[in-house]
Amino acid sequence: MVSTARTRLVHDVESESVGRLVAAADRDVSIGGPTLAAHPFRGELIDEVQQFLNPVVVGGGTPFLLDDVLLGLDLLDVRRFDCGVVYLRYRTRR
Repeated sequence: MVSTARTRLVHDVESESVGRLVAAADRDVSIGGPTLAAHPFRGELIDEVQQFLNPVVVGGGTPFLLDDVLLGLDLLDVRRFDCGVVYLRYRTRR
């Protein structure tokens, strides 16, 4: 179940299905989570990466992306908040 009309719950996250979803969209599409985002990264469907870094070090857990994802990035924006959080915005290189 989703909470808004502009939200879709998709169970098939292969690159081809995400590509069709993005091509049909009339707005930006957001994809969150390292496992889910790995498919569009592999399929080179990602135009931009936005990341919030929190001032906490945690050992273990889920990595930001899966091991076999490699993508060059160009920095577009950096913002630093008083609480220590840093926002990074990148454009992907093709």
